[in-house]
This record gives sequence, C-alpha cells and structure tokens, in this order.
Amino acid sequence: MKLQESGEDYLESILKIEQKKGTVRSVDVANDLQVSKPSVSRAIHVLEDEGLLSMDENARLILTEKGRAIAEKIYERHILFTRFFIQLGVDEQVAAVDACRMEHTLSDETFAALKEFIETHLT
Repeated sequence: MKLQESGEDYLESILKIEQKKGTVRSVDVANDLQVSKPSVSRAIHVLEDEGLLSMDENARLILTEKGRAIAEKIYERHILFTRFFIQLGVDEQVAAVDACRMEHTLSDETFAALKEFIETHLT
C-alpha cells in the first residue's frame, strides 16, 4: 500500500500533537492542518481501514505501530530538511513549507544519503 501525501500529513500531525499534548482528538488535527472537521473524519476512517490508527471510546486518536512508524519517518524528514534549509539561510516559514513538500517525495535511499551527508558535513 502506498499512502498518499495527505495521509502522511495526517499521521505526522497526530504524532506532533501527541508529543505536545499527550492525547489527540479530531479537532486538534483539524486545527493543526487547517482543514475542516469533516475532512479529518474522512481521513480518520481511511487511516483506520488501513490499520494505521484507531479511535478509543473517548474519541482519542491512537497511532498503531505501523502508523507510528510512518509518522516518525515523515516527521524525521521534515525536521532534517527544515533545519538544513534554515542553515542555508532560508526563512524559517519557507523552510518548513519546502520541507513538507520534500518529505513525501524522496526515496528512502536518497533520504538516507542526504541525512548522512548533512549529519557528517553540516552539523
């Protein structure tokens, strides 16, 4: 299964909110991604069907092991690219937007090579 970019964005958002607040609700994701609550509801159902998250009896969103692995992978890419672009002198907001675009498109092989290069030569 190839998860679409928007699905990866939802998983990443859930992970970030969880790290910040401890628990995640649909409204938190809607606010973070600046999307409607119905959009979040549709995405949650798709991600649940894919086995990437679940919702408990209190309407809290919980990443599955598989969902967490994808979210952590995407978030790691986002952080690395954002920091790299800022080091290059790119405005912080522009860097974050560009990082979001790149985090979804690079192959694992290219990301690993870039990560090694950045960590070896630039940090």
